[in-house]
Amino acid sequence: MTDSLRPLVAGNWKMNGSRAMTRDLLVSLGAALDGAGGAPCEIVVCPPAPYLADAARALASIPGIALGAQDCHAAASGAHTGDIAAGMLADLGCLYTIVGHSERRGDHGEASATVKAKAAAAIAAGLGAIVCVGETGADRAAGRTEAVVSEQLDGSLPDGAGAESCVIAYEPVWAIGTGQTPTPAEIGEVHASIRARLDRHLACGVRILYGGSVKPENAAAILAIAHVGGALVGGASLDADAFWSICRSCP
Repeated sequence: MTDSLRPLVAGNWKMNGSRAMTRDLLVSLGAALDGAGGAPCEIVVCPPAPYLADAARALASIPGIALGAQDCHAAASGAHTGDIAAGMLADLGCLYTIVGHSERRGDHGEASATVKAKAAAAIAAGLGAIVCVGETGADRAAGRTEAVVSEQLDGSLPDGAGAESCVIAYEPVWAIGTGQTPTPAEIGEVHASIRARLDRHLACGVRILYGGSVKPENAAAILAIAHVGGALVGGASLDADAFWSICRSCP
């Protein structure tokens, strides 16, 4: 499904947007792609669930941008009011879904075991699972960054995950939407630790994205760090020019 050596930039729109914004933003991205003669990386956009169908229609005429969702349920079907099965997302045209974002872990109390079950369901439905891990500010201050990230990774990574089915996104919780980012050395240290742990899981080649206040001004420096295989972009993905600038920053 994916080229494991190619950088991936995913835009997480979170609970933002409208039908008009979905159409206009994707048309603008499509024009930028066309003008550049192709995508400099693998590009994924993850709109809110109500706009996935609109996004799928828009992307049908925009090669080079894949559709992703922001979450899925672990079950294939059943009495789960308000939830969305991974197979339904695939039926809509999604190629990816995010699971385990810190806002799901925090706002909805999702434990790593739940994230693992969701990731397994996504993979079973043919989706790529973007599995999120990351420490809080208190964790970092206590020197527990590596321990927390390792625990989340071990608990969230489904059995048999590999480069074709899984992506890891390291997002320090304290950097999300705050404008703060770790230093390049700090990002590199965590990504190197994740890479070593993935190798022990036999999940070699899995891309590791960085997320947390990624913007055009810092994207090139972040994407040049060893073991950073792309970016998970929040607020900047709501602006077509800013998001495209980040995509163009891929080495």
